[in-house]
Order: sequence, then C-alpha cells, then structure tokens
Amino acid sequence: MPAAYQFPLQLRFGDVDSYGHVNNVRFLQFLEDARVHWLREPLPEGVPGSGDGSGPESTMFDFVTSENFTLVGRHEIEYLAPLLYRPTPIVVNLWLTRLGGSSFDLGYSVAEADGSPLYAYAATSMVLVSRSTGRPVRVPQGLREAFGHYAGPAVPFRRRPPLPARVPSDAQPGLSDEGSAAASAEGGAA
Repeated sequence: MPAAYQFPLQLRFGDVDSYGHVNNVRFLQFLEDARVHWLREPLPEGVPGSGDGSGPESTMFDFVTSENFTLVGRHEIEYLAPLLYRPTPIVVNLWLTRLGGSSFDLGYSVAEADGSPLYAYAATSMVLVSRSTGRPVRVPQGLREAFGHYAGPAVPFRRRPPLPARVPSDAQPGLSDEGSAAASAEGGAA
C-alpha cells in the first residue's frame, strides 16, 4: 500500500476498551488526526507556493479559505487485526484515491511503520463546501496540483458478495409470495 503521507500516531491508554484493544471508534479519530496534519504539511516541491521561490511557503489547508470548508461525506473502515496498547507509535498512511469536481476521496492504512502487521484499511470522502451557500464548490487548481503528489490506488477492501435480489417466501415464515409483496408495499409485515 502506498505511503504517500505517513503520520506517526502515539496510542493513549484511553484508546483501549474493556476488551483490551483499541476501540473501533477511536480509528475515526486516528484518520482525522492524520488528515488534519496532512492538510497542514508544507506543499510538495514544485507546487506553486511550496517555497520554491514562487511565493511564500503554504499548505493545502490554505486553499480551504474563510469562504469555504471541508465536510466528511462518508467513512468506511475495515478492521483487519486487533490493535493493542503499547508505548511505540503506529502509523496512519494516507493517499488520494479519487479527485472529483468538488470532492476527493482518501485511502488509509493503519499499520506498523514497516507496513506489517496491518490493523485497518479505511476510506473517507470529503467535500469542499461554500460557507455562505452550503453548496459544494470546485476544488481549486492549486489544491488539485498538490493532491497529485499524493495519488494512489483504491483501498483494497474485501468485499462481501451481494445479497440475493429476492428473498424466497419460505425464508419469511407465514408469508406467501403475495404476502411478501404486500408487506413490501406497506413497509412491513401484513
């Protein structure tokens, strides 16, 4: 998995739940911590404003002005192994998986610094939004250029097979095919 940006993360004892491992909801905080630090890193060399002589050094977050802000549109996490508390940091690897008109998707892996073991894969969809209208706005060109330095592949989630399109009537005791159709139309059992 790419390590376009690698954020070292020190676990806290409070991250651990009664099962003795890092609680699943803490992973969302880990992703946010990595994302916020990444957006505030100096721009990659070669991007206008990166301290390459074309202007003052800036960050990707500088493109998120007082006129707009980013919102999380979606998170997806796949837990791969229990993460136990310990004093040595783990890392959150972050990369860009998709760039749309007003949105962008990030991929993550939560792992040891050397990449193994791997504790989780995750993805976040972000949307750039106007503060005044609440509507999506186009990702600025400078931010698009910076994002290009962090591009990587889709997150390799393990996918489950799709559910059957139609549940047989014998799977719902007491409902015939007609009863199933009526229950579906009414939003519940007949």
